[in-house]
Amino acid sequence: MVKQKIVWTQEAYEERKQILAYWLERNQSKTYPVKLNKLIKDTLQIASIYPESGRKTNFENVRVLMIRDYLLFYEVNKTTIFVLSIWDERRNNKTPYMK
Repeated sequence: MVKQKIVWTQEAYEERKQILAYWLERNQSKTYPVKLNKLIKDTLQIASIYPESGRKTNFENVRVLMIRDYLLFYEVNKTTIFVLSIWDERRNNKTPYMK
């Protein structure tokens, strides 16, 4: 299998940054944010090799992977995985990628 390039959208990058900052402030420790960030990156590395491993969504070429309490939405094309959003599934409102 050919490994695909991973590209973060600005929105997804900011969401990840906010999630990690939240856990840093909440726990007053870098331990969990570092572990969570590694888990996100490791999951994306697997998806870059097996891009269809995520569950299909209602949008063409958009898939979702579960990472702890977060939904990671990504779009797949022939050479690239575009990370669209990281969504905390505990939120009351819906992500734009799920109907």
